[in-house]
Amino acid sequence: MKSEPDRLCGPAAVAAVFTHRPQAVLRLFYLASRRAEAGPFCALLARARKPYREVPPAELAKIAGTTHHGGIVAIATPRAVPALPAMEALPSHLLPVLDGIGNPHNLGAIARSAAFFGCKALLLSGDPRQAGLSDSAWRTSEGGLEALSLYRAADLPAALRALGTRYLTVAAVARGGVPPEALPKGRPVALVLGNEEVGLPEPTIAACAARVTLPGSGAVESLNVSVAAAVLMHALA
Repeated sequence: MKSEPDRLCGPAAVAAVFTHRPQAVLRLFYLASRRAEAGPFCALLARARKPYREVPPAELAKIAGTTHHGGIVAIATPRAVPALPAMEALPSHLLPVLDGIGNPHNLGAIARSAAFFGCKALLLSGDPRQAGLSDSAWRTSEGGLEALSLYRAADLPAALRALGTRYLTVAAVARGGVPPEALPKGRPVALVLGNEEVGLPEPTIAACAARVTLPGSGAVESLNVSVAAAVLMHALA
């Protein structure tokens, strides 16, 4: 279980954590150039008697663990990812489902697109390759992860069969599926996206009611999974 605190870097990620779970913020660090953005957050922390500090660039890079910190870093208690709840507790919106997506930058980019297109939740599989919440994922999501309810399914095929009572479960595959506009209408979609290298496992595909493929020019085999996810979410949301 993750015990290290979340390090949220950049104005968007920091603003999002103060919006969605301000009580989780433990402390705040920022450069002089981010003083205006940090001011309201410092006031909140002062009322909660939590520390905040303006620091020089070298110190902020050390705190953030990267030079790509955007000038402001919030340290927060680690966010838990609970098991999938009862179906009636899930939103009636497009539900992205990630199965074995190992790159945390792809996780963050997909979460960013999901929030942009109005998704309310994101489901992660129990595949050991699946990236979890990390500094890179928080940073890349630009606040998207904070805007989503996050769940985990240890047995994804079983979870997809249960989701099928409420959602149209759709496996995104590189070939052999229908274009997005050909999918049946009338139910929210659970869109299942697979590993960057090998795609979705066969048991996961078999548990889905439909398959979708983005038609392309044929000049390259496929899109990066985060790009494909954004295109599909735009088409299905």
